[in-house]
Amino acid sequence: MSQEHRTAFSADGDCRTQMHLARQGVVSPEMARVAEREQLDPEAIRQEVAAGRMIIPANVEHERLDPMAIGQLARVKINANIGNSPTTSSLQEEVDKLTISEKWGADTVMDLSTGKRIDETREAIVAAATVPIGTVPIYQAVEKVKRIEDLGPELLVDNIEHQARQGVDYMTIHAGVRLEHLPLCQHRVTGIVSRGGGILARWMVHHMRENPLYERFDDILEICRRYDVSISLGDGLRPGSIADASDAAQFAELKTLGELTERAWEREVQVMIEGPGHIPMDQLEMNVRRQREICHDAPFYTLGPLVTDIAPGYDHITSAIGAAIVGWHSTRRRPRRCTTRPWPTTTSRRRSSARCAVPSTARCTTSRTWTGTRCARPYASASASASALPPWPRASS
Repeated sequence: MSQEHRTAFSADGDCRTQMHLARQGVVSPEMARVAEREQLDPEAIRQEVAAGRMIIPANVEHERLDPMAIGQLARVKINANIGNSPTTSSLQEEVDKLTISEKWGADTVMDLSTGKRIDETREAIVAAATVPIGTVPIYQAVEKVKRIEDLGPELLVDNIEHQARQGVDYMTIHAGVRLEHLPLCQHRVTGIVSRGGGILARWMVHHMRENPLYERFDDILEICRRYDVSISLGDGLRPGSIADASDAAQFAELKTLGELTERAWEREVQVMIEGPGHIPMDQLEMNVRRQREICHDAPFYTLGPLVTDIAPGYDHITSAIGAAIVGWHSTRRRPRRCTTRPWPTTTSRRRSSARCAVPSTARCTTSRTWTGTRCARPYASASASASALPPWPRASS
């Protein structure tokens, strides 16, 4: 990708984020490229990024990136998960998965490698990718210790900075799982199903200390400011079964994610929110509404949601159903011209609850042809995630 679509930041700048530029009134090359791809006014893109309703994952070290956006005015986005394991795959196979994902329309790709040569694999993926690359840093951190209990705050933060230097565009950070939330999971049918959430819960119970990612969140924000890493606030307490859907643990974590969103925005770091897991159809609209209210309209990066537990082997279908419904309830009609009030010069002003804003997303395991069009809902804002399953072919435009 030509460098004409990338901002030339000063190497020693302490804040090099798209949100920082947007709040300064600057339409960056990345915003202009997003406007071109989304067929929207560049000023509308700037205002959405400034308000936090849209993110442009664009690490300053990712040279081949073709900028894209996730947010309420952008089209539905689909993510593909790739990555090696201790028993299968090789570096070249992972690059091949990336190529296939891009060919069939993945808008972002997550490298969830847990096997050998994790660093070499990630560097090869970032070097070849024109789409944003995401990771879950704790997956690599836990590979560096013999026991989960040996994880330390410094190791976790250092690994985040290491991956930021490699060019990772967005990272899942499970900072919302707190020690006080764990008793709420005791009577769940399926407990904690998130791998990152489970790792941190085990560490907290052993040490009887607060989540180190929560305690060191300010340090993480400083790293993200320097490299423009978008934070995907992880849903470590998402329900793993319909029986646990919309319970106290899920919403306690969501409240913390809303707090962390405001802290990130104060430091001009881009944020999206992960969730909600296994949710029955009749609760999807309520979950979207609560996420919007609690997390101040930050984009919603949905895991599924799976609408049933009784379709093993067919998660790509059950999650597509949930994703389509979430996209429906998350739709915001795209204006011909942006009428949103420009972002104020100060960054401390509270967002107005009167604005029309519906964040979004559809994390599903299919391509974006559920409705026979190029995306599930042309005007939904979303990011979706798929395991590396054979995608359906893209419909012709």
